[in-house]
Amino acid sequence: MNVIWLLLKASWLNVSIALLTGLISGACSAQLIALINRAIGGNSTDNLVWYFAGLAILALVTGFVSQFLLIYLSQEAVYKLRLSLSRGILSSPLRQLEELGASSLLATLTDDVGMLSNTIFVIPFLCVDIAIVVGCLVYLSTLSGAVFAVVFAFLALTIATVQLLLGKMRKFFDLAREEQDRLFKNFRSITDGIKELKLHSSRRQEFFTEELQVSANASRNYNLTALNTGAVAIGIGQLLFFMMMGLLLFILPKFVPVSGSILSAYILTITYLMTPFGNILQRLPAIFRANSSVDKIERMGLTLASQAENDTTVKLPEIARWERLELKSVIHSYPGEKDDSKFILGELNLKFHPGELVFIIGGNGSGKSSLAKLITGLYVPESGEILLDGLPITDENREWYRQHFSVIFSDFYLFDRLLGMTNHDLDKQAAEYLREFHLDKKVEVKDGILSTTALSQGQRKRLALLTAYLEDRPIYLFDEWASDQDPFFRDIFYKELLPELKQRGKTVFVISHDDRYFHLADRAIKLDYGKVEYDRQNE
Repeated sequence: MNVIWLLLKASWLNVSIALLTGLISGACSAQLIALINRAIGGNSTDNLVWYFAGLAILALVTGFVSQFLLIYLSQEAVYKLRLSLSRGILSSPLRQLEELGASSLLATLTDDVGMLSNTIFVIPFLCVDIAIVVGCLVYLSTLSGAVFAVVFAFLALTIATVQLLLGKMRKFFDLAREEQDRLFKNFRSITDGIKELKLHSSRRQEFFTEELQVSANASRNYNLTALNTGAVAIGIGQLLFFMMMGLLLFILPKFVPVSGSILSAYILTITYLMTPFGNILQRLPAIFRANSSVDKIERMGLTLASQAENDTTVKLPEIARWERLELKSVIHSYPGEKDDSKFILGELNLKFHPGELVFIIGGNGSGKSSLAKLITGLYVPESGEILLDGLPITDENREWYRQHFSVIFSDFYLFDRLLGMTNHDLDKQAAEYLREFHLDKKVEVKDGILSTTALSQGQRKRLALLTAYLEDRPIYLFDEWASDQDPFFRDIFYKELLPELKQRGKTVFVISHDDRYFHLADRAIKLDYGKVEYDRQNE
């Protein structure tokens, strides 16, 4: 099973110790059954009491050791898996993450890892139950070879029948897991598109009945079929157990000579085995669901690892000096709006210098945001190269190159802590900027933590601007930053903040539709469906 393999990767030595102690616990349980049989048969002695007590204590202690080790290993495995998956996402190219989709990533991080975390704790108990079953079977084999052969054959038939049903159950769990990605996508549509859904009743009803309800129904049906198949497997397993006891009691003695003491020992032991065997059957559906989650996590991990970037932490010197940033014959493409079509950005040949204020303009879908991601190193050109002071930007130095930029995208994310800041008097500097951005009455910063981020979108963008200013990097990029600002602060942004950054020697890229401010730029680059329509210097 993939879940067991996950534990083995965490520590095969500890797993081996846990399995050994589990087997000892199972053997002790089997020996206790043998002692009970001896006592019932009238072969009890005074020494047998101490032997019984010793075995009971040994079974308890070894069972605890096995369970404690496996509990630790299972939680450690989930912990490492979460970190590994998160690290894989953080080190993957942005374009690859966009192709995978936020819904798929969230489903893996939350549903799959959550399912694994909630299920993996049963493995210690499952291992102890298996050890008890194995120990009791070994004990039964010593009583009568002929009877054991019949019991073993019947058990093999039981396991084969149950395994056939469980295999079908696993397939339905896999289908349910695939449907989960679509369900998460619809859940995101509810949260992200709630305003649009509320304002259009027909759209809301159609989305609910034709998208969400269909996906939820498919997920429910797959899970129902899987769980019902598992229930049938458990029922058949229990039925076959009772049939085996009936065989031993009523049929086998007519064909095979067997003493009453051996027969009673078999009946007692098999009756005892029904509990651990039933536990195993009941826990297998959860294990199979966890296996489906592990498969999904591993596929995601392999996909992420196949294009992982160098995520070594890189810090710029306090004053990062540069003279020329150049895009040389750069081309980048990605799927277009129509099937089998590609949007091609480029060929781009652009040069930038310190202290420039550059406006990137053009209609929607012209490639402005894609150009921003190319300039900042988030997208990798399919051909051509980006050079900083003549140095080509490659996989080896792309992380270093990105550290030159402070960026606020239109779909920015605002952290509630000022992470990665090494500024002296961070709170004091933040307070000064808050006053400058007219946020000092709404937000405070204490020990690098923002008192709130629950503000209007325009005010949240000013908080993002606070972070960018505190980073104090040589190149700034603002993607439609002013679109959510009131006229007063929009004027401040274009006429005061941008010129101030330019005077400090910063290169500033501004993606904007505010044509009445275009004259303030040193340079305007207009894109039209991926091509540079003009690159114009303002007088």
